Amino acid sequence: MLKGISPLISPDLLATLARMGHGDEIVLADAHFPGETMNQRVVRADGLRIADLLDAILPLFELDAYVEDPVVMMAPVPGDALNPEVERAYRAAIDRHAPQTPPIARVERFAFYDRARQAFAVVMTGETAKYGNIILKKGVTPC
Repeated sequence: MLKGISPLISPDLLATLARMGHGDEIVLADAHFPGETMNQRVVRADGLRIADLLDAILPLFELDAYVEDPVVMMAPVPGDALNPEVERAYRAAIDRHAPQTPPIARVERFAFYDRARQAFAVVMTGETAKYGNIILKKGVTPC
């Protein structure tokens, strides 16, 4: 156990976050996301909800201040509806740790998949909320 680091962050996840560089992206994926298909670097966080994981990661992780959209979620497929509580819970965690972060952007499903393929890693969670996937772009840690 390390002081100041949430017990929700596994050693593998901590090492992954530390290895990421400025501009790298990490996907926090819901339990239905095809993580192993999308990316060769997959970290398991089974049983954890993404809002809780955001609260654990964001004290350690600087979001990219040099891009328009450092936080991105998947847009719904036409005909599907979003549960606004999902984004609200994510935004609450973001606002606790990085309140200056722009609004969460939404990208089309296949554009999201393309970004997941290029991401540094995919974290497979136990999140069951529909359209619960989120991408974080790592920034530069302030001096």
